[in-house]
Amino acid sequence: MSGPEIKICGLTSAKALDAAIRVRADYAGFVFYAPSPRNLSPRDAAVLGERAGDRIGRVGLFVDAADALIAEAVTAARLDAIQLHGSETPERAAQLKAAFGLPVWKAIAVAGPADTERARAYEDAVDLILFDAKTPKGTLPGGMGLAFDWSLLSGWKSRTRWGLAGGLTPENVTEAVRRTGAPLVDTSSGVESAPGVKDVDRIAAFAYAARQP
Repeated sequence: MSGPEIKICGLTSAKALDAAIRVRADYAGFVFYAPSPRNLSPRDAAVLGERAGDRIGRVGLFVDAADALIAEAVTAARLDAIQLHGSETPERAAQLKAAFGLPVWKAIAVAGPADTERARAYEDAVDLILFDAKTPKGTLPGGMGLAFDWSLLSGWKSRTRWGLAGGLTPENVTEAVRRTGAPLVDTSSGVESAPGVKDVDRIAAFAYAARQP
């Protein structure tokens, strides 16, 4: 299917997971971060991971998590990739990649040009760099519907796969892909009717809009 890869993050219900699979999203994002309204318990993650089967990739989102939490989530949800969304260093990312034998993604919070350049330090340590909007101090590190200036990614070239997150919605994702050439787009709050509550119609609309030429 043409267009960028699609990740629907923060899935918490079978209905939302099924919606993501139905529109042929590439990845389902499961959040393992207690302060988030999208946080999953290992038990709920296991149910969703089993339901997903091999129909969609399973990515676990962690924020400065201990190895024990990551290990529990990897096993419960049968994760295909680990996404780091905190202040993890390139060294920490490489350590986790070696420890779990899974691809590691690193979210980079972007507010200005220095932030995109900061991503260079991760090129050899991770499998995918995910550019996300920097959120206000003391708030959640993502999933708040904030976008950043996409022109900061104009001409971005990397030897590492990358993707775009931060405030992407069915209404703006077509333009976001056109302006950045992002090979992967990631949405969470942009397809919700309330914090942590996914809207199946918006999931479908997002996937359709992301694939527009």
